[in-house]
Amino acid sequence: MTRTTVVSLIIALVVAASLFAQQPRGNEEWFKRIDKNGDGKLTREEVEAFPRLKAGFEYFDANRDGGISLDEMRAAMAKWRQRQAEPEEPPTTNAPPKRITARVAKKPASQRPATVDTNSPRFRGPRGDGVAYGTNLPVTWSTTSNVVWSCTIPGKGWSSPIVWSDRVFVTSSVSPGSVEAPPEKLGSMADHIRGVTTGDEHQYMLHCVDWQTGKVLWSRCAHKGVPPGSIHPKNTYASETPVTDGERVYAYFGNIGLFCYDMEGRELWSREWGSFKMNWNWGPAASPVLHGDLLFVLNDNQEKSFLVALDKRTGKDVWRVERDEKSNWTTPFIWQNELRTEIVTSGSGKVRSYDLSGKLLWELRGMSSVTVPTPFAADGLLYIASGCAHSPQRPVYAIRPGASGDISLQGDATTNTHIAWTQRRAAPYVTSPLVCDGQLYVLLDKGFLAAYDARTGEEVYGKQRFTTGKGAFTASPWAYDGKIFCLTETGETYVVEAGPEFRVLHVNRLDEAALATPAVARDSLIIRTLTKLYRIANTTKNNAE
Repeated sequence: MTRTTVVSLIIALVVAASLFAQQPRGNEEWFKRIDKNGDGKLTREEVEAFPRLKAGFEYFDANRDGGISLDEMRAAMAKWRQRQAEPEEPPTTNAPPKRITARVAKKPASQRPATVDTNSPRFRGPRGDGVAYGTNLPVTWSTTSNVVWSCTIPGKGWSSPIVWSDRVFVTSSVSPGSVEAPPEKLGSMADHIRGVTTGDEHQYMLHCVDWQTGKVLWSRCAHKGVPPGSIHPKNTYASETPVTDGERVYAYFGNIGLFCYDMEGRELWSREWGSFKMNWNWGPAASPVLHGDLLFVLNDNQEKSFLVALDKRTGKDVWRVERDEKSNWTTPFIWQNELRTEIVTSGSGKVRSYDLSGKLLWELRGMSSVTVPTPFAADGLLYIASGCAHSPQRPVYAIRPGASGDISLQGDATTNTHIAWTQRRAAPYVTSPLVCDGQLYVLLDKGFLAAYDARTGEEVYGKQRFTTGKGAFTASPWAYDGKIFCLTETGETYVVEAGPEFRVLHVNRLDEAALATPAVARDSLIIRTLTKLYRIANTTKNNAE
């Protein structure tokens, strides 16, 4: 963050604090006057007339949903008043506010001291980076230890659970008969060349689970029919993670359509744009994302690839761009950096970034032949990975804000004006990397973890095997409290200490197949296995490491 940005943010806080102080109850009338559409949140467009408030937008937007609620404004003001006696650097983009705790040494610059993530509204958490924040998050668990509740989810699906307030949402596809477990050894993506098909009718379901009890509050069938096309043995007909803004939940089934419900399960609208052939008949898996009033869906396929921005209230197209791109399985990422907001889309042909109107900002060639990992940002850099096992190049890129045009590397170069660094053969095939305590962690699907300096790309330690067996990984790793968590396809979670040395602290077992990336919210971990959903938290006294 530049000095100018810091100064603008400080002024924004002072101005907002002054405005709030002028009226009782946090100046609700002033807030309502600005909130022109009456949705209870201030968008960037609505604060255009308040340049200082606009400068501090990302500070106030604590849950990174593209809008500032009255509660977020009040919370920001409370924190600001509390910190006035002990000034510190304002938070950077895509990271929670920093805190300074007495008698505790400062952590590395890339680590964000713990706050609490109240919600987990999308794939890989509120910031889309796989890093969670809490004050008492669980480190050890089993099927009986530190389990607040578990419930059975009908059908099958490898979408991630999402959390908002007292609701947990998850999708599945339900077919006749019992749920078949995956093969005992799924192995690498590369171990399966062609997809599998079915002639059975499936119900495409969205389930709502009570946060406190684990009771299924409601289930809705979005669509019923024989699935079009085939899927990879590791895929399901419900692998796309839903997304929510706290008022609506959006369930996406890639070859069926997009379905919008309110929080009580009433369908508000739906969009069905047909199915498209995927390479090798592997089926789709990319999840939708939200920003402000826009809902983004990326559909890269063999026939007609596109990125579409929809009005989240009506489901109508706001804009749509056709893409000269073939099949990919990566979720788009909303990059709110210090210069602008971008929609970053990975692709095997090109990585492309668009502005909020759909205009192409920059593009990058040099990916592997299949792209699955989702982009993410940390400490001012954007990270892109593409690691198909059969490709000669499996790169990880770290990209600076402000790029334009074609930023592809030339020849043997590993850096240029916009690319901070490159590791040409470091990327994972399926999982998405993450940054914790200044290090980039890469989980390879055949059971290895590697670490790199997130600022320079230098190797911290090379590939370290978790087990002498042949355990495979499909779920993306997550991190909190200086630890990296890696979930195997057979339900074991390896807990690794973040730092310069590879050290496994614990192995937690749930004894059932697990390919979905978990969610973290309010000091709890929500893990999905083949048939169950678990809420894991520190419920026992024996939680010593």
